This record gives sequence, structure tokens and C-alpha cells, in this order.
Amino acid sequence: MTPAMPTYFPDPAIMATFAVAALVLAITPGPDMALFISRTISFGTRHGLATVAGAITGITVHTLLVAFGISVLILTAPAAFMALKMAGALYLLWLAIDALRSGGGLTVTRSHRGKPPSLLGSYLKGLGINLTNPKVALFFVTFLPQFVSPADPNASGKLIFLGLEFVVVSLPVVFAIVFSARWLTATLAGSPVVQKALNWSFAAVFAAFAVTILTAEARR
Repeated sequence: MTPAMPTYFPDPAIMATFAVAALVLAITPGPDMALFISRTISFGTRHGLATVAGAITGITVHTLLVAFGISVLILTAPAAFMALKMAGALYLLWLAIDALRSGGGLTVTRSHRGKPPSLLGSYLKGLGINLTNPKVALFFVTFLPQFVSPADPNASGKLIFLGLEFVVVSLPVVFAIVFSARWLTATLAGSPVVQKALNWSFAAVFAAFAVTILTAEARR
């Protein structure tokens, strides 16, 4: 007899869907990617990896805060939780539209040569850009709740699991970014076709999530 999965594991279909969304987000150019590349080019691979470690720590902090806050919201104000889900769907739709309208792109700032910062300094740089980016915080607050039910007594555990899944899915991508930093800079900065393809992928995935959430809630 096969043992039952722990209750904090989301359904396999939800895990797979979330993994696709996390992968698309990880490969889409943004401030984190630009920082990983610029730190690697300026100070070497070790500093690029230290910056990645800082960003991953920031994601973990966001996940824990969201998991705790959303679980409290589910218990104390179910109507507010449902309103948050609806607002999250609209925000995802806005992200999809904004990706197509702004054109995305990647701006890499090269740090000055000379004495490199400490590895701790690079780690703190990655942590800081993640924790202080309001778009990252808003994304986690609005995106993660779409994958839990307000009636689920294990919602907080599942939110933490999904946050960790986001890290696991993102790690191979960010490692590849660091180890191919110079090639990525030339490709993304010099190829509008590649940038447009990434933006359209990002927009398609999150628009699909938004429409699914809005139609599902409307049928209730």
C-alpha cells in the first residue's frame, strides 16, 4: 500500500502548473537577472553566485511572510482572502499587458574595476535588491494565494512548499545565467527578437492564470 503524501504537498497538477510559471518568471529579464550578470562580469563567478544566494534568501523571506499572513487572513477574514485572489488575478493580467507594452529588456550596469567587494557584500546586494523590490513583494502576495483554497487547513504549509519549489525551479536558471553572463549580455542586449519572445511567453502564462482565476471565481 502506497503511503499518502504529506498534507502540505499541493496536488501534482498544481505543482506542475506552478513550476511552469516559476520557470517563465525566472528566464524573464529583470533587476535580479541584471544584477547577477553585472556582478559576475565585474567581479567574477563567485560574486555572481553570492548575489544569487542573497536573492534566494530574499525569496525565502517573502515566502514565509506571505505564508504566515495569508494563513491568518484565511482564518480571520475569508471574504478578504477571496478579494485578494481576485485582485491578484487582475494584477497578473496587468503584468501580462505591461510585459508586451514596455518591451522588457535587460540593462546591465558594469561596476568599476579595482578592489572587489567582499563575498558578503555581494550576498547583501542580492538580498537587498530582492527584499526592497516592491514588485517582488506584490508578486508573491498576489500570486502564491492563487494555488491554495481558503478551506484548506494546510494552506500555510502548501504556500511554503510552493515558495521552496519556486527556488528549486529557479536555481538551474540563475546558475546558467551566472556561468554564461557574457554571452547572455550580448544576446539579450542585442537581439530584440529574443527579448520579444521572452516577453510574449511571460505575458501568455500570466494572462492564462488571470483568466482562469477570474472565470473560476465568477462561476461560484
